[in-house]
Amino acid sequence: MAIPSLHSEHYRLRGLREEDAVSLFPFMGDGGTMKYITPHPVQNIEEMRKQVGAYLTAYEEKREIPWVIEDRSGDVIGFFRFHKLHHWHRKAEMGVVISAGYQRSGVMSELMAVILRYGFEELQLNRIVGDIFAENQGSRKLLERYGFQEEGTLRQTDFDGKRFQDTVVFSMLREEYQVLNKRLTNKEE
Repeated sequence: MAIPSLHSEHYRLRGLREEDAVSLFPFMGDGGTMKYITPHPVQNIEEMRKQVGAYLTAYEEKREIPWVIEDRSGDVIGFFRFHKLHHWHRKAEMGVVISAGYQRSGVMSELMAVILRYGFEELQLNRIVGDIFAENQGSRKLLERYGFQEEGTLRQTDFDGKRFQDTVVFSMLREEYQVLNKRLTNKEE
């Protein structure tokens, strides 16, 4: 089954393909862009190809759904995935990387409604999680703006190469999404 395309006014989530490794490497190999994700970004295009292959294998095994984010011109400007996807428990975690030139420009603010709609309505998830490094204020603001609930802080869960980072866990439940969706629908009318 093909990964569905999801659209907002200015952006598109398109299913990841093997050939996307070339477009993803410039930002997924950049230490600054990846600072809140991993201290060890991919080092070369071959590592990126292997990572793309791993994402696609996980999709085939129904453990995640990987997309690239494209702007109106079709340029790849980011990567998004539902990972730790568990169909029985109806839950998933979100993971996103936005290229440096598009960070803090509203890409995820615009796409979040589309992502939540797909997760809760199409996949029938009950829970969507966003866990972030405590210092990642941009992601914190986005999750709070969309009504994600802060569940707590996991102390020193990840080593960034210099020090241990705390992780803050946010989640949204299906019932909370339904309230949010009504609010968003009323704004559109």
